[in-house]
Amino acid sequence: MTDSNALDSRPDRNDPHDPGLSETMTERESYLRAGHTLRSWLLTTDHKRIAILYLITVTVFFFIGGAAAVLMRADLVTPQGDLLSNEGYNRAFTLHGVIMVWFFLIPSIPTTFGNFLIPLMIGARDLAFPRLNLLSWYIYMLGGLFTIYVLIAGGVDTGWTFYTPLSSMFANGHVVLVAVAVFIVGFSSIFTGLNFIVTVHKLRAPGMTWGRLRLFIWSHYATSLILVLATPVLSMTLVLMAAERLFGIGVFDPKLGGDPILFQHLFWFYSHPAVYIMVLPAIGVASELVAAAAHKPIFGYWFVAGSSIAIAIISFLVWGHHMFVAGQSMYASAVFSFLSLAVAVPSGIKIYNWTATLYKGHIALDPPFFFAASFIGLFVVGGLTGLVVAMMAVDVHVHDTYFVIAHFHYIMVGGTVSAYFGALHFWWPKMVGRTYFLVWGRLTAIFIFLGFNLTFFPQYILGYLGMPRRYHVYDPAFQVLNVLSSAGASILAIAYVLPFAYLIYSMRYGDPAGPNPWGVTGLEWTVPSPPPKENFAEIPVVTTGPYDYPMELESRDG
Repeated sequence: MTDSNALDSRPDRNDPHDPGLSETMTERESYLRAGHTLRSWLLTTDHKRIAILYLITVTVFFFIGGAAAVLMRADLVTPQGDLLSNEGYNRAFTLHGVIMVWFFLIPSIPTTFGNFLIPLMIGARDLAFPRLNLLSWYIYMLGGLFTIYVLIAGGVDTGWTFYTPLSSMFANGHVVLVAVAVFIVGFSSIFTGLNFIVTVHKLRAPGMTWGRLRLFIWSHYATSLILVLATPVLSMTLVLMAAERLFGIGVFDPKLGGDPILFQHLFWFYSHPAVYIMVLPAIGVASELVAAAAHKPIFGYWFVAGSSIAIAIISFLVWGHHMFVAGQSMYASAVFSFLSLAVAVPSGIKIYNWTATLYKGHIALDPPFFFAASFIGLFVVGGLTGLVVAMMAVDVHVHDTYFVIAHFHYIMVGGTVSAYFGALHFWWPKMVGRTYFLVWGRLTAIFIFLGFNLTFFPQYILGYLGMPRRYHVYDPAFQVLNVLSSAGASILAIAYVLPFAYLIYSMRYGDPAGPNPWGVTGLEWTVPSPPPKENFAEIPVVTTGPYDYPMELESRDG
């Protein structure tokens, strides 16, 4: 992707006779030594270290939210709900939803891999606002600590949507603290999105035109637009809800002259675009993994890039499909139904273009490809069932059933988490400079795909048969499907834990990765692994397209 003269002008880091080698190595060793102190990590403005800080913290929250899910599935093995009380079950699924949505799914890929890769992919030395980047992590941690405090203090039982009047009138007092936590973490999202937008506009390397940006960048740019435009709506909504509860201001409470349906309009105006905050970065990852696996340019580059922007725009116009049974106008519901079907078009474009990219490609069956295939499969199933719930007549039947739970888990969890692990396996050698055992990566991807389908596909059937969501005492006729779902959850839990064993092991015992262990294109693969503090010895000059593959795919054993 870079001008060969620019690359040739850099010192050869492997040439022992290079007079600049000793100075380069001294600087690098000093940088690595500095990284061993806690203070250097907590005060760093290096985008790569901040990305690793996010990687550690979002992973911790992922396992906290996952533990709540395991507790719920264990309780649902029996129809009587023997493990948890009614209130305990409500608190468990609220904790699961709050942690997974706002502390893992939304920040996971942008804050970790977006932070690490965007400057490297566009030829910059850092993000536009390094200190703001570090501040966003501290804000994220502050919101997380508030949430952990609420967990210790007794939890919240409203569900992650905080629907009024339950949240403003009847729930326990901790709901305000959770609202404060989500309000705080919203600023972290806004700052991150703003940083990415300015970086992409202002810090691209010479020759890095919009048509030479990686699709990973396009998806994060679209995500950042949603973060900046939609997150303030959620923040204002939570402030109004807290003000009504604390001060009796009539906004959503009918007794005070408010309207509880207004809360749903405001909440979903943010929360449906938020679905694409989770999915668009995953789509960008999938584009990179598909191109790398096929060793080919992405088919229809401009269509895939444009579809990301189209998804970001249309996502603001579909919130009403969550409210088909909330009493809104039939004509409004018809418009929202049409727009919800329309948003599937740009998503479908990506699927067809990925398939065309893989066609006749020399596909490398490395772990990243397995995770990309898992993402595509789960995303297609979730997307097709999204068309089902977008139709008014069907949605009335399956609304607030396990069908809806299965649908959004296929999109938000199955798709996003598969892409997250795919990105982790693809860029791990770049981040730590060591390789891992490829066979373990392949097995993990397979187990995640099988475990996820065993967990959530039975829930489609449960929902269609009429089992309502948020119930832990249910008709014994539903027990077999619930047992299957819980068995799948146990497989999924093991598959999620497994990578951290062999990836952490690889940090000490893995073979040196080299700059480009996958033999792919991209500016991030032209620098050492892990990258030096300033990323590039000289800012590169870009003269070629984003996915030019002049070389033949080399075979790799694992």
